[in-house]
Amino acid sequence: MRGFTLSVIPLWWAAGAIAAPTRVQAAPPAEFTPNTRVGPGGNRYKDSPHFRVYDAASDSVANSVLQTLESAYDCFVTGQGWRSTGLSFNQDNDNGPWYKMNVYDVADLGANTAANTGTDSATGLSFLNVVTQWMNTPSITVHEFGHALTYAERYWINQGRTGAWWETVANFVADTFITSPICADSRARYNQPSGDTLMNLKKVISDSFQVIVDGSRNTGNYYDAWPFLTYITNNPDNYAGLGMANFPNVWRKYKRDSNETPLHVLDQLASPTKIQKIVGRYWARMAYVDLGHEKARELFEKQRKEFNYANLDSQGGGRYRVKPARQPRYMGANIIPLKATGSSISITVTATAPYTATLAVKGTGGAVRYIEVTDNKVQANLASGEEATLVVANTPNTLYLYDPFSLTSDVNRGLDYQLQITGASV
Repeated sequence: MRGFTLSVIPLWWAAGAIAAPTRVQAAPPAEFTPNTRVGPGGNRYKDSPHFRVYDAASDSVANSVLQTLESAYDCFVTGQGWRSTGLSFNQDNDNGPWYKMNVYDVADLGANTAANTGTDSATGLSFLNVVTQWMNTPSITVHEFGHALTYAERYWINQGRTGAWWETVANFVADTFITSPICADSRARYNQPSGDTLMNLKKVISDSFQVIVDGSRNTGNYYDAWPFLTYITNNPDNYAGLGMANFPNVWRKYKRDSNETPLHVLDQLASPTKIQKIVGRYWARMAYVDLGHEKARELFEKQRKEFNYANLDSQGGGRYRVKPARQPRYMGANIIPLKATGSSISITVTATAPYTATLAVKGTGGAVRYIEVTDNKVQANLASGEEATLVVANTPNTLYLYDPFSLTSDVNRGLDYQLQITGASV
């Protein structure tokens, strides 16, 4: 945990209360209307077109957070077309009125919390509480803005199986703002520097066997699982229905009041490509962090010797079996670097349940090719200097309706498999 807190999804949200959205329409005003009813309010504040900051420690602090949030708004709302945080999540259209988001500089939120996102049920608007020392930290403020964007899009509210994914989305929003070319023009427009990636590769790769988004207390990955969303957004494999232009559809195409998981809507968006194939390729690309995220790839090269890859037990004669404690759970994977002993690698996989496996081969120039395991077998010839990694993902034929905060036995059931490897060792 990093001190981020998502406010509890409001119980007052009535199932079925919102009709399908009308995407359109009236152009928003250049300056949104202040709303003093949202949050605790106050008499000392500073405004920008889309935000109002209350009780900032100084004008410079207020100006700093306003510039950061305006820059993020410019990227995701103006640039990418996400629904405005100035619109109520109670209304069924996008015609306004538009209100400024209130941001409160607070002394303390307790429990090692740097910031949180609150909501006002009457107006259907979010507000941010940020502890004073974090007001100038985009990884904190834009993370919370990511929650506000999710509220504004409406259809994950009161859907418990999306709950842990709110943190995944918020960190994805923060990292995209800080690092991605997608937000480069918006950063420049508001004099915001780019920064280092927030990607926690030690967690994502070392614990890749976990459920793809796992909200388990103290051991879960839901703050760290967002590279999957980076993969979905950058879409390096060019799957139809994915990419940044389609990202808001994770909310807008979500089946109303279904309490399905985001994997269900992604499966719909990418049809006829199945989400199991997409998850399998995501994990294959994580073998070398080949996501179209240059700063993350550089971080991988710096840290790769520090990751835990101890997924298998040797059975002798080139045979290996996955360790019981490291068996991939639902939509999780094992990433298995191989030590080539010749110029060709052959692998046979024997598994107890459906899986997606891929051999990732990285060339000396950094390009990676991906060879799928077909009929339980894969083979690749290696040129001089090439390296290979096998990735085995647990991709059941059925998509589970699971709550990441309360994993059931079927979701937490590991994939038991064995490998016969020729031409390499583990």
